[in-house]
Amino acid sequence: MAFIKHHCSLILIYHDGVKARRNYTKVRRAEAETETRNRIVEALIELHEEVGPSRTSIRAVAERAGVERLTVYRHFPDENAMMRACSSRWAEINPPPAIPGFRDGDPLASCRRLLLALYAWYRRNARMLGHVAADLDRMPAVREVFASTETYLDALASALDRRWPARNKHRLATLRHAVEFPTWRSLDRLTGSDRRSVALVIDWLRAR
Repeated sequence: MAFIKHHCSLILIYHDGVKARRNYTKVRRAEAETETRNRIVEALIELHEEVGPSRTSIRAVAERAGVERLTVYRHFPDENAMMRACSSRWAEINPPPAIPGFRDGDPLASCRRLLLALYAWYRRNARMLGHVAADLDRMPAVREVFASTETYLDALASALDRRWPARNKHRLATLRHAVEFPTWRSLDRLTGSDRRSVALVIDWLRAR
């Protein structure tokens, strides 16, 4: 009887060991897949910033990530999946200014503070945003992921407009124009300074 119990214990230990090794292998495989996926996403971000989405080839992504082209397709079967992953990760690394809950006070001062923060963010990320803006009309996948940016800018302009006690459609249109990346880029070419650009926007708002 003691021999049988000992033998059964050995069998249980063996099976537990096999199960533990299998679980360890599964975990390591999952970690390796996640690491590979992250390398591909980082390669996408780098190439989009360097040459733009429309000029980023799968071959270039694979070479930058150190994988085969089929590996890229296995993780991201189409252009939309690549763009969503790239956009999501880039936004995590480079979040735009949060839309604050404003207190009572001067609405123009609130606009000045938030526009300065937004324009500083545009300046830091001008290369990537410029490539994305150039590809909006060329790539449906870029337009799809850019929809969230449009939603953010709509909310930002509306939050600034609510700082005034009375609604004014012309003021809201001015604010919505002011928060656009192309507007910042155009103003920067004229003024060369975010502070001067924001001062111009404040002058527009005063005229409303």
